[in-house]
Amino acid sequence: MSHDDQLAAKGIGRRGFINTAALASLAGVVACTEKPAESAAAAPAAPAAGGHAAPAGVHPKPGELDSYYGLWSGGHTGDVRVLGLPSGREIHRIPVFNPDALVGWGITNESKKVMGTKANGDLRYTVADTHHVHASYKDGNYDGRYAWVNDKINGRMARIRLDYFVCDKITEIPNIQGFHGIFPDKADPVDPKINYTTRVFAGAEFSIPLPNNGKDAGKAEAYRSLFTCVDAETMEVRWQALIDGNCDLVATSYDGKLAATNQYNTEMGAVYADMMSAERDACAFFNIARIEEAVKAGKSKTYGDSKVPVVDCTRASNKDPKTALVGYVSVPKNPHGVNASPDGKYFICAGKLSPTGTVIELAKVLDWFDGKMEKLDDAIVAEVELGLGPLHTAFDGRGNAYTTLFLDSQVVKWNIEKAIAFHKGDKNAKYVVDRVDLSYQPGHLNASQSETKAADGKWLAIGCKFSKDRFLPVGPLHPENEQLVDISGDKMTLVADHPVRGEPHDFIIFKRDLLKPKQVYELDDFPLATKDPAQGGIKREGNKVTVRLTSQAPAFSMTEIKLKKGDNVTLILTNLDKVEDLTHGFAIPKYNVNFIVNPQETASVSFVADKPGIFWAYCTHFCHALHLEMRSRIIVEG
Repeated sequence: MSHDDQLAAKGIGRRGFINTAALASLAGVVACTEKPAESAAAAPAAPAAGGHAAPAGVHPKPGELDSYYGLWSGGHTGDVRVLGLPSGREIHRIPVFNPDALVGWGITNESKKVMGTKANGDLRYTVADTHHVHASYKDGNYDGRYAWVNDKINGRMARIRLDYFVCDKITEIPNIQGFHGIFPDKADPVDPKINYTTRVFAGAEFSIPLPNNGKDAGKAEAYRSLFTCVDAETMEVRWQALIDGNCDLVATSYDGKLAATNQYNTEMGAVYADMMSAERDACAFFNIARIEEAVKAGKSKTYGDSKVPVVDCTRASNKDPKTALVGYVSVPKNPHGVNASPDGKYFICAGKLSPTGTVIELAKVLDWFDGKMEKLDDAIVAEVELGLGPLHTAFDGRGNAYTTLFLDSQVVKWNIEKAIAFHKGDKNAKYVVDRVDLSYQPGHLNASQSETKAADGKWLAIGCKFSKDRFLPVGPLHPENEQLVDISGDKMTLVADHPVRGEPHDFIIFKRDLLKPKQVYELDDFPLATKDPAQGGIKREGNKVTVRLTSQAPAFSMTEIKLKKGDNVTLILTNLDKVEDLTHGFAIPKYNVNFIVNPQETASVSFVADKPGIFWAYCTHFCHALHLEMRSRIIVEG
C-alpha cells in the first residue's frame, strides 16, 4: 500500500497531512498567515501526483539526445551540474568553488589560480554553497557564452565558459556576506546597440557593519547590505549600492533599465522574530543608468580597504523620483523570489509568509522614475491569493505563471492578465488554472526557456526539498527530489521523479541548439603546451625542477623521471591526442596528486619531492586497451 493510500485509509487527506506536518515544524513562524479562503478564482485540486500517463519521449531511447540542457546549482558541493532534459540524466558536473578529485580542480596550478590561494599556495577556501545559476543573453535569449553562479558562504561569483563547460574566473565581492541572488542584465540601459549581457548583479542577504573590522558589532545602525554590479567580461566589481533592508533574489528587465531585489528583512532584524515584525517588506528597483552616472560623477564612497565605489540607495537619499537611484515597492511580508515575465512587462514577487503573488508592472516603475506617477506602489497591478508558502515563479510564454507552494506541496498555474483583472474588481476572472501535488515541499522551479523571450511552455522542473518515501532508503540523509511536469497542455502532468544529491537550488533550462560546445581543446590556447614529445624533458635550476611531458594513448613521453629529495617540482603535462573523448589522467602515489588532461589540453602541478623512493605515476582515466600499462616511474633519490 502506498503512502497516499495509507493516509486515505486513515481518513487523512494527503494535503492535510503535509500542511499539518509543515505547519507544526514552522510553529509560530507561519502563525501570522492563515490559509486563504476559497475564492471565486480558486480551481479544484488536481488529481494526486501522477495524473494521467506520462507522454512518450520523456526518456530518450538509447543513443538519442535530450532536447534541452539544464544548468543546476549544486548547493554545498560548490559545483554546477549539467543535466539533459526531459530525461533528467546528469551529464556532467562543473567544478567551481570546491576541489574536485576527478579532474584535479584545486590540484592543478591553473585551477588554483582561478580558485584563489593564500600566500603559501594553499587554497583560500575549500567550501562553498552555490544557489543560483544564470546565463548570458543576446536579444532576450541565451547566447551560449557564459553562465554565472554564486557562493553564498564566502561571497564569491564565478563565471563558466559554456564552450568548454569550465570555470574561468572567480571574484570575491567586498563589503558583503550571504551573497544569494544573482542575475545578468539583458541589454544596456542607454545604448540600444548593446543588446547583450555586460553586467551581472548580486544581492547580499546578510547585513554586516561597514567596514567590517570588528569595531561596531554592537551598533545596529552600522549593519548594512549592499547590491553589487560585476562586469560580465572582466569580472571586476563595477559598483555597489548601499540600501535599506537586505537583498534576497535578483531580476533584470529586458531593456536593461532596471534591476530588482526582493527584501524580506526591511526591519534589519538580527533574529528571525525581528525579521517578521513588518506586515509589508519591499522589492527594490535600481535605475541602472542613473547609478552609473552617479559613479562617474564621483558621488560615491568606499569602505575599508575596498576601492569599489558605493552609491547611496537608501530611502532617505532617494525621495525625489526624478533624481532617485532606487525605488522601493512594498510587497507582503518576507517575500521569497522575484521573477521577470518573458513578455518583459512584469516582475512577480512570491509572498512566502503571505499566500499571495504580487505583480509589478515595469512601465509604471519607469513612470515613477520619470515623475509621472506619485506613488510607486501604484505599479502593483495585482496581488492575489495563490496558496500557502509561495516561493518561486516560472512562465510558459502563453501568459501563465507557475508558482511553487512550499506549505501546500503544490505548484499552482495561474494566468497573469486574469489575475490583474481580478485585482481590479472582476470577481469572475478565474485566474487559477490548475494545481498539481508534489513530493514534497517544493522550492525552486523553472520552465523550459522560462526566463527568456523564447519561453516555450513545454517542461517544468521543480526542486522538492524533501523526498521522504519516494526512493529506496539509504540511511538518515535523504536525496532531494527533482520532479518533472509536462506543461504543454491546459492541465499539468507530473511525469517523473529524480533523486538528486543535496542540496541543489535554482537552475535554468534551454534548448540544446543554443550551445555549440567544443569537444577538443585548441593546443595553442595553452602557453605551457609541449607540442612535440621531443620538446619534453627535465630542466633543473638548483632545486627548482621543471618536468615537461606529453601523453598519447597508451604512453607518456617519459618512462622515467629522476628527482632529488627536496626538489621543488613543477610537472607540465600535455595531452597530444586529438580524438574526442580521449582523456588522460596523471596520479602520483603518496604525493596527493591526481588530475586529468582532455584532448589537446595542458595542465600543471607543483609539489615538493620530500619522500625518497620509487613512485609509479599512472594514467587514471581509461584511454586504451593498454591503459593499465600507461605509467611512468618517478625516482626520488634520498
